[in-house]
Amino acid sequence: MRRVFTALAAALAILSGPASAQTFPNRAITMVVPFAAGGTTDIIARIMAEHMSRTLGQSIVVENVAGAGGTTGSLRVARAAPDGYTLIMGNMGTHSASVGLYPNLAYDPRTDFEPVMNAAGTPMMIAAHKDFPARTLAEMIALLKADPSRYNYGHGGVGSTSHLTCVFFHHLIGAPVQHVPFRGSGPALAALLGKQLDYVCDQTVTIIPQLSGLNTYVIATPARSPAAPDVPTAAEAGLPAFQVVGWNAMFAPKGTPREIIDRLNVAGRAALADESVRKRLLELGCEIPDAAGQTAQALGAHVRAEVDKWTPVIKAAGVTAGN
Repeated sequence: MRRVFTALAAALAILSGPASAQTFPNRAITMVVPFAAGGTTDIIARIMAEHMSRTLGQSIVVENVAGAGGTTGSLRVARAAPDGYTLIMGNMGTHSASVGLYPNLAYDPRTDFEPVMNAAGTPMMIAAHKDFPARTLAEMIALLKADPSRYNYGHGGVGSTSHLTCVFFHHLIGAPVQHVPFRGSGPALAALLGKQLDYVCDQTVTIIPQLSGLNTYVIATPARSPAAPDVPTAAEAGLPAFQVVGWNAMFAPKGTPREIIDRLNVAGRAALADESVRKRLLELGCEIPDAAGQTAQALGAHVRAEVDKWTPVIKAAGVTAGN
């Protein structure tokens, strides 16, 4: 924690920087969430926007622009004026896996955005409705492999983190299960709770508040989450290769002045240094990046590494945006 506050104190010097930075912001900022309301990225965006608006002295309005696995909203921000007044809370799907999924993707997450900061890592979980006939991950895998056409899973859109995690899971177990896309993980979870779906592969932020109403089989991390201590790890559940941590991060359009990016980064780091914000995120099972991981440069490097990681996985699984 001391290192977080030290880094934040050093960064606050930016606030007395050039005149162009001093005049920003002088009106409300829009933070686009490229999915429907109620999902993981939406929840994290609203937590961050609330605190950042106080630091910046202007409202940050969260706007949901859902469609095409988050690429509709992402493209809108990529084409927005590079003035700092339009941001996006992207994620692993929109800003890394999209490169492998969409042959004609209209933006490149590595070059068409200015990274601002990584806000929160989100371990992935697999959860089914209460009447799903399996009590362990091993039992679930046996059912899916025996008759994959009998079951279905939902996700927040083709290319979303929730979709890709299930793609990876099914690739590992060799069971091609039917998928049902939604316009965000929030609507997918609502369908799961209504027993219109069999299961989802989603982030802790979405699953943990609903633990009592679901059968939750695994968390895709090496260690159990303090927010869900009874959910076994992938290794404990018998599928050690199932390791996936999603991420949610802020970006601005390419060409946004460095002074403005720096001011936004300072406001984001102030949010993550706030005890109430940290408490809310940790209770939802989030992993908060350390001070080094909160820089714009670290996010840019992370995006490039994630594109390199997910593109071959997607191609090996034979998944495209049309599947």
